[in-house]
Amino acid sequence: MNRSVENLAELWASLDVLLSSLDEGEWKTPTGCPGWTVQDCVSHLVDYESRVLGNPAPEHAPPELPHVRNELGRANEIGVDFRRTRSGPEVLEEFHVVIPRRLEQLRAFTDADLASAVTTPAGPGTLADMLTLRVMDTWSHEQDIRRAVGRPGHVEGAPVDEAIGYFCGLLPYVVGKRAAAPEGSTSVFRIGDRPAVVVEVSDRRGRMADRVPTDPTVELVMPAATFCALVCGRSDAPRNHRIEGDNELGQRIVDNLGVMP
Repeated sequence: MNRSVENLAELWASLDVLLSSLDEGEWKTPTGCPGWTVQDCVSHLVDYESRVLGNPAPEHAPPELPHVRNELGRANEIGVDFRRTRSGPEVLEEFHVVIPRRLEQLRAFTDADLASAVTTPAGPGTLADMLTLRVMDTWSHEQDIRRAVGRPGHVEGAPVDEAIGYFCGLLPYVVGKRAAAPEGSTSVFRIGDRPAVVVEVSDRRGRMADRVPTDPTVELVMPAATFCALVCGRSDAPRNHRIEGDNELGQRIVDNLGVMP
């Protein structure tokens, strides 16, 4: 049993409960994901899983939109814009058709399938790597939806741990490169109730450290949902984080957390 497959199953079940409770106005509510409503986030998830099942992408050319800034964004927008004329329940109906078929496909994958080489949005990897990205993307959009409709939740559990684990892997780049933390500095991240994540700068590069220092340069404390919104660069990211120690460095790190495309 693959961890990421079962995490996707849990995420899709959580989304189903959430989406089934929405009225049409909530489906059309803007989210912090640039240019996308609640419905657009779901359309994106449905479109991706439908295409990897082998269904053709819609023959559709979206208009030029200000939030679309690169080729990946343009590709994503095709399936999203194509579904904008539909109602929320119609998109949910497609979700109910596509997701069980996709889950059946995923659960049939062998270890050899999961180890096969693929190209992911993050570069060359394996199918297993791609599934981790799907967990991250799906949880991120679930959180977009929950913030937009005022129904927080699903911030604990294995899917959340996998998504946050992926995000934490980006922190050495954020701290060392983007925030330009000084040589010898240590930055501690406390995300919800999870074990602390420590990034130290050595030879002008950020690196994960095994031990939590007794006197770190800066410590950043925030809920998991806030960390997700900040890393994803969302306009509605809560500002309920806390910085202890070097406040200037801490603020630079927070300001540069938005690394997801």
